[in-house]
Amino acid sequence: MFRRWRHQVTRILLLRHAPPLTGGRLAGRTEVDADLTDHASLAWMRDRIGGIEQVISSPARRCLQTATALGLSPDVTREALWEQHYGAWEGLAYADLPDLGRLDSAALARHRPDGGESFEDLAARVHPEIERLQSDTLIVCHAGVIRAALSLVVGHAALSFSVAPLSLTILHRQGDDWSVEAVNVTAP
Repeated sequence: MFRRWRHQVTRILLLRHAPPLTGGRLAGRTEVDADLTDHASLAWMRDRIGGIEQVISSPARRCLQTATALGLSPDVTREALWEQHYGAWEGLAYADLPDLGRLDSAALARHRPDGGESFEDLAARVHPEIERLQSDTLIVCHAGVIRAALSLVVGHAALSFSVAPLSLTILHRQGDDWSVEAVNVTAP
């Protein structure tokens, strides 16, 4: 028997910022600029997003630059939408990041770099921001934030998703039920 939905569907569009200019280093909370030179991809994404009731952004410069390049003006920025804090790993070259070995998704979600936060910490600050949204909303944010939002639906398995720069992920909420419409949608 099918359930009758008494709640309207709320669409949450999560847009990862344009490629970050990190010089091959882990940025996390570090302020870096976005590479906004791919005008065709920006135009495609602008068309894909269409009209949206509300725009929220991480306060990170790369997110605000991406929003501006798309002709969007965020209604508000939220500190809780910052990327995961990688602590001692911030600024390290990708090649110099420690090898954690084989961890299952639950152990990886709990791992906290020195001075930083775990994925579970990230999800704990992101979930309330997503759950309180009452209207269709675009959030300009980071890969970690998008995975945290996906974890509302799939739990720790969200860590296995690839989230490309300037990609769109779409979630639906109907009452307390969450579903995924699309993940990692990029320009062709």
